[in-house]
Amino acid sequence: MKRRSFLKKSAKTAAITPALGLSFPAIAKNRHEWRMVTSWPKGLPGLGTGAERLAENITKLSGGRLTIKVYSAGELVPALGVFDAVADGTAQMGHDASYYHLGKTEGCAFFTSFPWGLTANEMQAWVKYGNGQVLWDELYKPFGIRGFLAGNTGTQMLGWFRKEIKTLEDFKGLKFRAPGNQGKILKKLGAVPVILPGGELFTALQSGTIDGAEWVGPYNDLSLGFYQVCKYYYSYGYHEPGAALQLTINEKAWQSLDNDLRFLIRTASEATNHDMLAEYNARSGPALRTLVQKHGVKVKALPEEILLECGKAANEVLNEVYESGSPIVRKIVLDFLKFRQEVIPWTRISEQAYLNARRLPFEFKLNI
Repeated sequence: MKRRSFLKKSAKTAAITPALGLSFPAIAKNRHEWRMVTSWPKGLPGLGTGAERLAENITKLSGGRLTIKVYSAGELVPALGVFDAVADGTAQMGHDASYYHLGKTEGCAFFTSFPWGLTANEMQAWVKYGNGQVLWDELYKPFGIRGFLAGNTGTQMLGWFRKEIKTLEDFKGLKFRAPGNQGKILKKLGAVPVILPGGELFTALQSGTIDGAEWVGPYNDLSLGFYQVCKYYYSYGYHEPGAALQLTINEKAWQSLDNDLRFLIRTASEATNHDMLAEYNARSGPALRTLVQKHGVKVKALPEEILLECGKAANEVLNEVYESGSPIVRKIVLDFLKFRQEVIPWTRISEQAYLNARRLPFEFKLNI
């Protein structure tokens, strides 16, 4: 081909491409380098590694158009400073639990877990197929951020105690690490709630700064060594029946992305939600066995009479949140309760009924 003919065809191609809305990949101006700040200690199984996998998946799936660098708790901002860091643009992205930020708005609690609320499956259903995501968007809009489900631990344990909990009197004066509305419930029962990030809990237990702590469940609690200080490990985890984690994104950063990258982030976040729950379900059983058989941990269930008092206190907290809440918080509470009421009958005759039936005393094993 002659040079003059080649130049003419090249010019035509250049004119046609924009008209068709086509773009060439890997153009420098379409590349983004983002920071993700988290509340988790570096390498913490489940929570920390889940956030790292999410960042890695986004980077890989985008073909390098959006690269995410992860900062663990304290590396760029404090563990409980993720919300502010994303809102003010220190980081474009964050991974933590929404209920760490009740000081911003009480509505945050409902997108992690409200005591006696939704299981992991029910939470995902509310956010994705109910009104949860729409209400979440409305709640976070004034702060200039967006929130997405990005992980779930499943039902958690009530926590670690130095002594047995036999009566309500055992809660009196107990300094107990409990974030969110669980702290308000325990306060009504006479305990002294303390808010601390996960990375500080072992030292606080060891030094006597706190008498007990709630964190997650066997998978994480084993890795953080709580069994070295406390030997009593209690259920029921009514306070977090399906604790969701959030991916937060700065709104201006979000608007700077092409639509396909926004879709990629939403899809990767949803995948992380499933992946993390699967990891916790797979790892928690073996971890519990190690705690009991190797470290002598005593697993206990909270007595029913105490559990009932926790339920009554939770109802009081729920009504206090509603009565003092802003219009959006009230909308969230009403919709949350409506969804809970609608989903419970199905859960009761499906998953709950099966799990109850699975406890019947018959053998289910190979005869070899």
